[in-house]
Amino acid sequence: MYDLGTRKHALALVAQGRSLNSVSRLTGVSRSAIRSWQIRLEPLDASRAGPCPRCADTPTPIEPADAYAYLLGLYLGDGCISAAPRGRGVHALRIACADAWPGLIDACAEAVRQVRPANKVMRVRAAGCQYVTAYSKHWPCLFPQHGPGRKHERRIVLEPWQREIVAAYPWELVRGLVHSDGCRATNWTTRLVGGVPKRYEYPRYWFTNVSDDIRRLYTDTLDVLGVEWRHCDRAGRRYNVSVARRASVALMDAHVGPKY
Repeated sequence: MYDLGTRKHALALVAQGRSLNSVSRLTGVSRSAIRSWQIRLEPLDASRAGPCPRCADTPTPIEPADAYAYLLGLYLGDGCISAAPRGRGVHALRIACADAWPGLIDACAEAVRQVRPANKVMRVRAAGCQYVTAYSKHWPCLFPQHGPGRKHERRIVLEPWQREIVAAYPWELVRGLVHSDGCRATNWTTRLVGGVPKRYEYPRYWFTNVSDDIRRLYTDTLDVLGVEWRHCDRAGRRYNVSVARRASVALMDAHVGPKY
């Protein structure tokens, strides 16, 4: 574990315009460690994180469950979990949120804060987006879908305790999925009215995800909620799920709404 002085010295060298390779050679610190310090300067302190409801001998419910259901949707859409460099078992949860939706960034950060209130929540800027980021030893416990490789290349199956949360807060899961990999858009078509073509516009919710399992989780939850949907093929694959029926769009508007 490097002390704060070493970290500040390495970052000062980077600020002078030196490359990560040259700073690594000068200091003997790995490039990955220096990159992580650009995100978080202070050493990780796992002792302040508080207990994990899933790690106890007798697991307890995750509270607040509605915030967890929303965060689960965000994680399955645009989130990832990775081991922190020299983190002694600490993992980073990162959820990519586009700069175009500042309200979504705030909602994501608040959900992370509610699920792990003792952990610091950061916003790391990148091109066109911010990564809402928090460190904890317990992210793999809270999101057991974590594993090697991309999510669409491995099985995504909810644990029984997660299914109980989704059953209690299905709209929060749907909202998280739409806010990550979906949108509310205005489609249009033309109809002949009195022999004259008229443009007709209507709202539609889209959800796009390469993972068959994640799309199925989304559509199964829509079925429970009484929302009509259909697949829209892309390049022969069913990556897109559309909700366009007026009554179903009204339900989505009442419980999900557009990104903001």
